[in-house]
Amino acid sequence: MNWTAIILTLKLATLTAAILLIIGLPLAYWLSFSRWRWKFLIESVVALPLVLPPTVLGFYILVAIGPHSPLGQFYTSLVGHPLPFTFEGLLFASILYSLPFAVQPFATAFEQIDRRLLEASWTLGVSRLKTFFKLMVPLAKAGVVTGFVLSFAHTLGEFGVVLMVGGNIEGETRTVSIDIYDEVQAYNYAGAARTALFLLAISYSVLLAVYAMNRRVWAIWPQK
Repeated sequence: MNWTAIILTLKLATLTAAILLIIGLPLAYWLSFSRWRWKFLIESVVALPLVLPPTVLGFYILVAIGPHSPLGQFYTSLVGHPLPFTFEGLLFASILYSLPFAVQPFATAFEQIDRRLLEASWTLGVSRLKTFFKLMVPLAKAGVVTGFVLSFAHTLGEFGVVLMVGGNIEGETRTVSIDIYDEVQAYNYAGAARTALFLLAISYSVLLAVYAMNRRVWAIWPQK
């Protein structure tokens, strides 16, 4: 097995899930409580990766961060090298690609919180920021865990976006999904099977841990 690709994939998935936790919670809060009449425009943009083909999304991200784009030129002037086909570029693309898998569970959990609890907290003089961290996030724990795990697991299996934005650079952008594809292309089905089984075991272990910590997070069948 290509342990370099495995470690890089786990690093990418962990960083993506952590960053989405930081930026996803405030965004989900705004989506849940904002009364802006055009809010659906933002909601549509957030949900777009769910329906957009990964190669199409990857192409537009590649154009957006390319050396001729304002963002790409700014990044190049800042660090001295282009953003595409680097781990940083892959991380940026992964965050956009997995955004709805984090934000939507967060927002759903926030919407289920009893508004009277929030109003009571505000009435008692607790600031909105403190209410958010001390009351809302603990009450939305199930949705927060779900969003974190979904974004992590979704990043593990990236292929189209990874190939478009990161390419296939060993030790830099070559993830497990790309490695499996290369093994199949080389007719090394045994090697591809071992890596795929390892990735399956990791994904299953993550879900198993979530079930064990909080069974209601992923409960499909009605609780008795």
